This record gives sequence, structure tokens and C-alpha cells, in this order.
Amino acid sequence: MMLYDIVIIGAGASGLMAASQIKDRTVCIIDSNDKIGAKIKISGGGKCNITNKFMGTHKFLGDSKFIKPYLERFNEKDLLHFLHTNGVFPKLNPKIVKGTYFCNSSRDVIEMFKKVTSHCTFRLGTKVLDVEYDKDYYKIKTNKDTIMAKKLIVASGGLSYASIGGSNIGYKIAEKFGHTINRLDPALVGFTVQKDQFWFKELSGLSLDVKITVLDKIIEGKMLFTHKGCSGPAILTASLYWKKGNISIDFLPYKDSYLPKRFKQQIKGLDIDLHNYSISPAGNFGYTKAEVTKGGISTDEVKSTFESKLQKDLYFIGEVLDVTGELGGYNFQWAFSSGYCIKT
Repeated sequence: MMLYDIVIIGAGASGLMAASQIKDRTVCIIDSNDKIGAKIKISGGGKCNITNKFMGTHKFLGDSKFIKPYLERFNEKDLLHFLHTNGVFPKLNPKIVKGTYFCNSSRDVIEMFKKVTSHCTFRLGTKVLDVEYDKDYYKIKTNKDTIMAKKLIVASGGLSYASIGGSNIGYKIAEKFGHTINRLDPALVGFTVQKDQFWFKELSGLSLDVKITVLDKIIEGKMLFTHKGCSGPAILTASLYWKKGNISIDFLPYKDSYLPKRFKQQIKGLDIDLHNYSISPAGNFGYTKAEVTKGGISTDEVKSTFESKLQKDLYFIGEVLDVTGELGGYNFQWAFSSGYCIKT
């Protein structure tokens, strides 16, 4: 049975960054995918929306006091410097979300991480089934074999994108060692609509610049009408804050706003306040379409080093924690910041 100093579950953004910083010990990274960085690969339409110039705790759901030190210790400028040093040069492209940095290609980021983690052992195409702790060692049972570790880092992400490895294994491990899992929900996801908004479906494919008010948040950006309801950057961010109830849409948010002919024709005969159109979403498109999972392991039970307060030598980083950012590179920044700042 192989023994490693550190085993990392998850070859995504947080796990790869953590691995890149551990040079003096043996590290094994386990992932159910056959290649590393599956979520990085598909992000930003294949160009990886990697961070945002407007980084701050106000862009996240979660305990801001917990989040803040890591966004300061390894901020967006630090991430860009890390990327530049390793041959990746993201550029500011605010077309989709203001302040977002995109890479030339997601593959550049993945190739970079292959280089900076070349000292690690990878077990890809390997699914973690269970974890046990016995006599100061972790036994990680997989679909292939069992390996041992002195320390275990859970960087397995959330439930989103099950087709590329999204699973509940991180939460399962946390619960096994007594951790609280705060309510999980799909986030950064489109809304399904109720009968009063069935007219949305007739506009499928049309996008508009809108302002959306949800709770105390005002979100600007594009809204896309779909055959199921609505999506687009503004809606995805709104979904992060939405709880069952109404959201308000301003279809004419700016002085130079205009409504496409197709939209005007569709709303003829409908009693609509174009500046304050209230809808109560029926639900959302679910985890198969959600970019992230809202909720997660309570940060009240995690030390500043990311080590569990309940179980020694067990660490949690990235999306598996109850920290969720808006659309536009914020969740990648959190993944990289937590991975960089972990102290093992």
C-alpha cells in the first residue's frame, strides 16, 4: 500500500495550486477524470475566465471575515504575477462581465499546471469511494486500490457538472469527520419560469442588457431568453443571491437602451412595467447546468490554515467550502487563493 506525505483529492484549480506550492514532500493527486483541470478546460468558453480586477468579499456569499485574509494574501494581482511567471498572460475582457480576465486558451493554464506540479504523482481516472483514519494515517479507498497519506487535502469541488467529475465525495468525507454542511444549491445557473413568463420561450436566443434587483443586490449585464426560461450573465449572477421569491428586471436600464423589434412584438397586449418587471422563478436549470455549487462545508469549523478544527491533518479548500462567488472569475480566484494559502 503506497504511503504519501500528502494526498489531494481533486485535480482542479484549488488542488493544483496547492500541489504547486508543496515542494518538500511526496504528493499524490487523485481525480476521477482522465485529465487534469476538467473544469478549467471548459470555463469561459474555452478561454478560462480566471480572475477579476474588482475582487473583494462583496462579490462572495460566505463569511467575509473568513474569506478576506486569503483574497488579500493572494489577490488577483498576485495570481496574474504567478501566471505571467509561468508563461500564461490573461487579458482584460469586460464584454461578458466587467473586470474579467480571460486567457488565450484554457489549455495554456492546464499545461502550466502540468509543469508546476511535475513533482507530484497523479492517479487519474480514479474515483475516491471512502476515507478512513487509523493510527495517524488516512486510508483513501478508490475504485482501483487503497493508498495512505499522512495528511489529506479535500479539493474535490461541488455537485455541478457531474459529467466532468462533480460529486458529493468532499461533503461525504467532511460529514464522516463531524463537519456541518450548509445547504447546497445550484448557483450561477439559469431560471425556469412560471406560466406568466411562458412568453420568454418565444424569444429564445434573444439577449438584452438589463438591470436585475434580487434582495439588496443590483446586477447589470445581459439576459438571455431560452426555451426553458432565462439565462445569461446577469441571470447567472442573480441566481447566486436568489431565494424563493421575486426578482425585478429593468429592460430599459440606460438612457440609450432600446428594445429589439422581436421583443416589442412579443409583449404587445401584455401589461408589463419595462423598468420594474417582477418575476418569481419556478426554479433553476439544476446542477447539470450550474457553474458552481452554493453552500458547502461550514467555514466556522475550519482553521485559518484550512485544516479541520475537528480532525487533525484534514484540510478543505476551494468550492467544497461554503464560499461562492459571482460570475466573472471570482470562483477561480477563491480556488487559487485558498490553494495557495493552505498551510500543511
